[in-house]
Amino acid sequence: MANEHIVEVVATNGEVPAPLGIVSVKHALDMGEAECMAYSHPEHEAGNTDVFVTRDELAKLP
Repeated sequence: MANEHIVEVVATNGEVPAPLGIVSVKHALDMGEAECMAYSHPEHEAGNTDVFVTRDELAKLP
């Protein structure tokens, strides 16, 4: 996957995901691992989708 794609990072500790920011895929992967974080799928509009993936899934996307 091209690291310049943009994703939204959200915290998933509660019932409703809390937005943390919109970053590049590279920045999202550089943030490290946290079970309470999810990332919008890069094929959808960051900040305007409810399709999220884990860090591992994000790293494996083409």
